[in-house]
Amino acid sequence: MSARDERPPLTTGPSLYDYALFRHGIEPEERIPFNGYPLPDGHPPEPSPPRLRWQEAHRKVTAALVPLLGDPDPVRAAEAVHRQTVALAMPHRTLRAHVARLVPEDGDAARRTARHLVRTGTSAAAVTVGMALLIRLGEAEDVPHLKALGMLRGLATAASAALDPLDRQAAALLELRGRISSDPERALLAAAATGGPEHTRTALLSLPDTVLSERPRRLAEATDLHGLLRAHPGDPELARVAMRLLQGMCRQPDDRTEILAYGPAVLVYTLLLAHADRLPPTPDLHALLLSTALDLHSGPAALLDWGPGSRQALLDALEGTLSERAEGGPPLLADWIRRHARLPFARPPAAASPGGPPTLQVAPVQTEVDSSAVETRLLVDGLPLLPSLFRSGSGNAPEYLVDDGGLRAGPEPREVQLAEAYCAEGCCGALYVTIRRDGAEVVWGDWRGAVGPPPPEYRFDAAAYDAEVERAELDHSWCWPARRTARLISAGLREQPDLLGRWDLSPVWLSTDHREPHTTVVRLVFTPPDGAKDPHGDPLRLYFDWRLPDDGSPPQERAAAALERIAQSDPKGFAPLARGSGKLAKSLGYSWSQPGVDT
Repeated sequence: MSARDERPPLTTGPSLYDYALFRHGIEPEERIPFNGYPLPDGHPPEPSPPRLRWQEAHRKVTAALVPLLGDPDPVRAAEAVHRQTVALAMPHRTLRAHVARLVPEDGDAARRTARHLVRTGTSAAAVTVGMALLIRLGEAEDVPHLKALGMLRGLATAASAALDPLDRQAAALLELRGRISSDPERALLAAAATGGPEHTRTALLSLPDTVLSERPRRLAEATDLHGLLRAHPGDPELARVAMRLLQGMCRQPDDRTEILAYGPAVLVYTLLLAHADRLPPTPDLHALLLSTALDLHSGPAALLDWGPGSRQALLDALEGTLSERAEGGPPLLADWIRRHARLPFARPPAAASPGGPPTLQVAPVQTEVDSSAVETRLLVDGLPLLPSLFRSGSGNAPEYLVDDGGLRAGPEPREVQLAEAYCAEGCCGALYVTIRRDGAEVVWGDWRGAVGPPPPEYRFDAAAYDAEVERAELDHSWCWPARRTARLISAGLREQPDLLGRWDLSPVWLSTDHREPHTTVVRLVFTPPDGAKDPHGDPLRLYFDWRLPDDGSPPQERAAAALERIAQSDPKGFAPLARGSGKLAKSLGYSWSQPGVDT
């Protein structure tokens, strides 16, 4: 190591904290670039990622830093941390992830060292260590220093993570600053940071719905949505945006349900819905209120820390408000409202006796008006089960879980997939339960894929369980005509497997187009009888998509006509080729240059 490297790092140049304050002070109107101020000239570049497995990297970080964090002298400990971060040579994000998981034995000593690093540290790596420690150990006095360091390029994420338990609004502003990409978003951040509540409200109302749905919790925190609703009770435009944000937080696009991490959620729901009866009776607001009721009834919002009876009181008030509004609007919207109008106000089945076996409800919900996505929500004793057990996706579609007896309890134990990750099971997993009949009970147990501690075993009264599953199988009220057509075609193909078998075809997926809910899609796969394979040993296949736009005729007639056509002629002759093996397509006379067909 050179003499320059051996110098005590805390004595060389200004601290990054002082530098951040200086840069902020010399900027016109103290504006912060959206990617942050650059680090000081001459600051060493961030190291490349090490070729280490997670466990090995964590052992190295633990061995290098934990012995230093118990030192009662924060100056000496901080200087040693600077030297160790140079030796570790890890990217700041990697370093932060490992340090945040450290649990020092002497929390007070570690806090003193972390503060010394944050306030006097001269390298981004050492300051990152200090901020990562403050994620667990930070207190209110650390907020100004974290906010200042978050203005520097590359440090905003660590500062936001440390601020999150202390000042959610400041944390949200930091996180959003590095992710925004449009002028309305920049205007919102500027207003939220310095412009006052009226400017913030105006900027928030100007955001398009696509932006509201992308980062709903952080937007609500950055703008102090709770404070805005208090200041503007019954404001219809603000209520619309608030419901959009809450709706977005109840969706599960990644690894957690945002609504459960939004601190003022219960207060915001209560404030918002206290004035729901004053909102204009427009179809758009009707649908938003109904969607909010669905989230409170069977979505993750039901799992918030509600006081006794308060959630049901909100649902009762919403039921009264919505019952006084006439259904209407564009056909797609009006149809969605009609199909879901009663669902959030259904009372859970009564238990056989106090303290008796749990009760089950099966509730299919089309979560978006303009999407074909339908999830099966499973309620146990009136509360949704899946959001607390699986974070990467919602309940599987009713075609998978309900149709063809997916939830039935037979004489033999059977493992059932309840939910799958939005990306893929092979990426982020799936949730499974084994359903078995045990005398007068149906048992759900042997869980697989759940987050957190192993879920308990649920023992349902068999008679009540069977009745609820049968009711769900016979209930098609959630279904619109094109989806009903798909289900009827699927049922017909299950009953007559030879219809497709004679053409060497198999059904892959029968449902409605994701963005065109009124188009039925029948996806079929052709595998040649000779068992031809590609160079990797995988069977050659061709996939055909037969699209059936809704023409207004009854689903029974459309399904019967589709099944009759399959019986009379080979679907490979009329269903467009979607993707598959170019070699196989060419041999059968199809154009292998078609998009989606591999050459």
